[in-house]
Amino acid sequence: MKSARRTKPRPAAPAAPPEESRQAPGGWKRYALASAALLVPCFWQARIQAGDLGSHIYNAWLAELIHQGRAPGLSIVPQTTNVLFDLLLSALFRTVGSAAAQRIAVSLAVLVFVWGAFAFVAATARREWALLPAIAMLAYGWVFHMGFFDFYLSLGLCFWALALAWNPAPRRLLAAVPLLLVAYVAQALPVAWACAVLAFLWLARRLPAKRAQLMVTAVLAICALHIALSATMMTRWTYWQIKRVAGVDQAWVYDDKYWVAAAGLLLVWVVLGAESVRRSGARRFFGGDLFQVFAVTAAGVLLLPTWVWLPGYHHALVFISERMSLTMGVLGAALVAAAGTRRWQRWAIGLLAAVFFIFLYVDERALNGFEDQTRNAVAQLPPMARVVSNADADLRINALTHIIDRVCIGRCYSYANYEPSSGAFRIRVTGPTSIIAPTDMDSSRMQNGGYAVKERDLPLYRISVAPDGSLAVESMPAGELIGVTQWHGLWELP
Repeated sequence: MKSARRTKPRPAAPAAPPEESRQAPGGWKRYALASAALLVPCFWQARIQAGDLGSHIYNAWLAELIHQGRAPGLSIVPQTTNVLFDLLLSALFRTVGSAAAQRIAVSLAVLVFVWGAFAFVAATARREWALLPAIAMLAYGWVFHMGFFDFYLSLGLCFWALALAWNPAPRRLLAAVPLLLVAYVAQALPVAWACAVLAFLWLARRLPAKRAQLMVTAVLAICALHIALSATMMTRWTYWQIKRVAGVDQAWVYDDKYWVAAAGLLLVWVVLGAESVRRSGARRFFGGDLFQVFAVTAAGVLLLPTWVWLPGYHHALVFISERMSLTMGVLGAALVAAAGTRRWQRWAIGLLAAVFFIFLYVDERALNGFEDQTRNAVAQLPPMARVVSNADADLRINALTHIIDRVCIGRCYSYANYEPSSGAFRIRVTGPTSIIAPTDMDSSRMQNGGYAVKERDLPLYRISVAPDGSLAVESMPAGELIGVTQWHGLWELP
């Protein structure tokens, strides 16, 4: 009797690659090309226009003066948070100089944020490349152009940490911890939010039958925190915070023409969100982890004070809801990513991003022209003179105030610079000084108008906007009020 023939088992058919892998041919090359495209706005003008960036680089220069013993009354103090971007900028300043330091530091921050947000969207929903232009709009939106780079860098690192920890495994959680620690060195607010998200997810996944009660409890805890903050500190809340809930206000940068981009982004979110609900079902969509994190975060943006005066500081923590709307924007991108995109939707997102970045290019060119004028004005001053600039443009972004800071590097002292007197940064006023406003109140009034020049300030020069739009330089006498003059240099929609 013949023995039964033995047949070798056929090897299993290779598993089909996941959808996101099929969407991303080219691997690292695609990321490299996308990164190069993402950094174009960091290099398309003579200088990066980003609000507080001018103050950050000016204080990197002040730090060098302190090390050289040339900044009486100023000191560098140890600080554990709100300092990472400044440390990076200072290290680069010493190595490659002011201009290159700004481009390198900001470029690194942009890449950390964009790819952190992209990784978070991929981990929570799917890797949807068509949404990258929308994420780029968020990345170059309000927070970026205000120059809040410590917050911006911290939030990017927190998105990386949440991408790792969303599907928890010991190694992934272990890798997320150092990211959160580094993020804390940049700024504490995003880390507090990320830790709250992880705590909420941990409870929600262990109490699946009580998710509704957990969400109600989270909202009540937010209300209790509002009451506690208001009872113990000076705070400010406004019902206009409801505008920040969708995150699209990040696309409203300088003036009203940006509402075209913000409204377009909101429409994209609504269309893709409705498609996500249709595909996954309302119960699965609204009962999922991501929507619940979105809803609780939205409650925090709406209900918590947007302005808090923390103990130990001379300057309030401001624009909290405006900063956190950047978080809402990325959460919104993750919510709609699950639906995927159709061809017309991809074209719509690309067109919307093109309009947004065209607006930015035109406006930043005008702001660089203003900075050129400021440089010409400063060239008329005696070396290392004290100077203030009181030009304002009535924009949503604080676009002009810190231009004088950057212009003054190596040439003059920006007398109204707010960082040392605020108590919130590593450079502090620790003694009598003649190169910086001694108090935060003085600095604020010099920048916003209402400061009467004192004898101790002299000689002091002011750069203001003349009626013909040019910049005028004048020596300020004691008792003279430093007011505000208006600059109208940005292109507006007809």
